[in-house]
Amino acid sequence: MDNTIAQSSNNPDFVNSQKRDNETEIETLKQKLEQMDEQNNQLQTRLLDAAVANSSYLQNIQKLKEQIEELKRPPLFVASVMEVLEDTALLRQHGSNQEVLIDIPPEMEGELEAGMRVAVNNGFGIVNLLSKPADMRARVMELIEAPDIDYNSIGGLDDEIQEVVETIELPLTDPQMFIDVGIEPPRGVLLYGPPGSGKTLIAKAVASRAHATFIRMSGSELVQKYVGEGARLVRDVFQMAKDKSPSIVFIDEIDAVGGRRTHDGTTGSAEVNRTMIQLLAELDGFEERGDVKIVAATNRIDLLDPALLRPGRFDRIIEIPLPDEKGRLEIFKIHTRNMALGDDVDIDKLVKLTEDLSGADIKAVVTEAGMFVIRRRDKKIMMADLMDAYHKIIVEENEDAPSGMFV
Repeated sequence: MDNTIAQSSNNPDFVNSQKRDNETEIETLKQKLEQMDEQNNQLQTRLLDAAVANSSYLQNIQKLKEQIEELKRPPLFVASVMEVLEDTALLRQHGSNQEVLIDIPPEMEGELEAGMRVAVNNGFGIVNLLSKPADMRARVMELIEAPDIDYNSIGGLDDEIQEVVETIELPLTDPQMFIDVGIEPPRGVLLYGPPGSGKTLIAKAVASRAHATFIRMSGSELVQKYVGEGARLVRDVFQMAKDKSPSIVFIDEIDAVGGRRTHDGTTGSAEVNRTMIQLLAELDGFEERGDVKIVAATNRIDLLDPALLRPGRFDRIIEIPLPDEKGRLEIFKIHTRNMALGDDVDIDKLVKLTEDLSGADIKAVVTEAGMFVIRRRDKKIMMADLMDAYHKIIVEENEDAPSGMFV
């Protein structure tokens, strides 16, 4: 047998066959090893996915445990602070109107004030301080960024602007002056005049100049669909103004809610009257308004209720008229100061031509002239552009307007 093995080992064919078998076996082992590596990589990936899923499940379990703990806690109740007496406070629970005297927690000493809302537990212990309720519609009326308009952007209204400054700005910026003179500072101002005369522009300038919270609204925004909504919105607006005082409340188109009180038997008419009564109470009620000034504007002062116009609600009623010749000249200069005017532009001729026009009309004419220049891809405004704009904006629109329509 040993001879047979020796002979086989000396046989080249046998050696080659054994070599091929070994190589085949090695190749097979390599393939199996690659498959095992691939399986190992897949298992590693699945293990990583499982770890991520496990972490997510643990987070969800923790959230569910927290929710279960929250559900196990007794509910909190809302109460109002009626009176603060040193280290005790008198609370009234909402709904039941039950009153109770409790000790103020040490961490809340000095923070509680009469009128605040608090969250209390079953034992009337104060758990948290709550903000005052306010309609979201009232919150969005606050002007966060002041308009980029100053009094020098308004032409022909120097006397009227001076009255607004004395009525609105001075009581906020220099209250000592009124104390020294011995008079109560004005509470508000009503601006009235034809459309486009500059009423809203003055309010924007006040917002830009005054270092105070500026809250603007339209009279139509105060007229709500459901009973009591308008009055509640008025209360919330003035409460927000008090909380953020010094503040200025601007009511545009106040005739939408402040018209003469009538009742035609409809729910809508009654709701408008309720809203206006609430507005009257806020303008001149029993509670002190503090550093809250009111600016209102209207085109139709003849429609306003007499109760709204009496002194104490609007101490200054200022007419904003159409600009005179001097005013129109200032307005033209304001709106053309950043323009490249041709040598043939005659501002004095335009001033005489635009008699009985408002500042808004003059701005529209100048803007339209600029559009003519853009249309022909030029940069300089010529007199012909201004004349064409005048005929397009003023003459043609007046000719197209129905007979008897105010333009």
